[in-house]
Amino acid sequence: MDQARVGRWAVAAMFATNGFIMGAWAPQIPLLLPRHQISETTLGLLILVLGIGAVGAMLFAGRLIAAYGSRTVLRTFALATVPTLPLVVLSPSLWLVAPAMALMGGLIGCMDVSMNANAVEVERRLGRAIMSSSHGFWSLGGFVGGIAGSFVIAQWGAEVQAFGVAAIALLTVLLAAPRLIADAPHPAEAPPAPHAMFPRDAALWILGFMALFSMVPEGAVLDWAAIYLSKELGSGLFVSGLAFACFAGDRLRNRFGAVKTLQISGLVSAAGMMGGAVAPTDFIAIASFAFAGLGIANMVPIMFSAAGNHPGMAAGSAISTVTMVGYAGILVAPSSIGYIAEHIGFRFTYGALALLLLLVTALAGCTAAADGVKKV
Repeated sequence: MDQARVGRWAVAAMFATNGFIMGAWAPQIPLLLPRHQISETTLGLLILVLGIGAVGAMLFAGRLIAAYGSRTVLRTFALATVPTLPLVVLSPSLWLVAPAMALMGGLIGCMDVSMNANAVEVERRLGRAIMSSSHGFWSLGGFVGGIAGSFVIAQWGAEVQAFGVAAIALLTVLLAAPRLIADAPHPAEAPPAPHAMFPRDAALWILGFMALFSMVPEGAVLDWAAIYLSKELGSGLFVSGLAFACFAGDRLRNRFGAVKTLQISGLVSAAGMMGGAVAPTDFIAIASFAFAGLGIANMVPIMFSAAGNHPGMAAGSAISTVTMVGYAGILVAPSSIGYIAEHIGFRFTYGALALLLLLVTALAGCTAAADGVKKV
């Protein structure tokens, strides 16, 4: 049990490191415009390349985890991810920065899958949920990386920030890696046959689309709520949500179980999203979106736990599929939500997303496998 507790904090450190790198990357994005003399459209394509690299690599990470175990794969990709930010920042031309960003996305995506798979292993050892709080550490790392990264860039420049981030990430990974929970390969729980790129388990794809339907509303709030409040409610302010709300998710799951927690969270998030859609003032809209954030923060971690305990399939393979489909929502949301809102307005768009969250709520029974952690 002591080893499992230590492993729980080690994998939390990996989540924080992944979030820290992504948070530190955010203030670097605008600097690509003058550095490479490119347009916003080209920058958008570069960001898309990073996202495609991440989503595309996630599926193959599952095969590696099934063959070698999540700890080995997580250690490898965490170390490989460390130098990616300096690599992107120091790339001297557009033709080098594009593959560097694809590599960064792929390595971060593989690290993402393997750390979620390792968190599932920790849940099994502890006999209780830790996935929501693990994702909370990712949010904490992202917050620190973004705020501190912006300050360092302003004071000492992009190169110093990139190498500082790499140094901190390397130190954290080296300290956490030896303490990760070891899990054996899963030869009996084989990934898809070599000739099949995707698993053929319909229940797994349902979990993936549930994650997708949860992430699209989250992306819609984070990317577009400020514009909605500004254009339709006359406000320039927006609080995107309560980052630490996800820490409450594990306590709810351990008390009520995954299905009941997802049902409660789904109703809360749908009510918050609908409240934002019909809000008469910016203050009510902000409060409604924060309320929606309370629910959404608990939903996706449950789906990852359910995937990791999916019967007949290795945790890494199942999580990689759900992660790949779910994170596609982050790619789809910014462009598709903007296009839809331009034609029907933000109020109707957020109202439709509330219905999408109700659909996830109705499918909550599909996450019953997440409670497998209590059977250990």
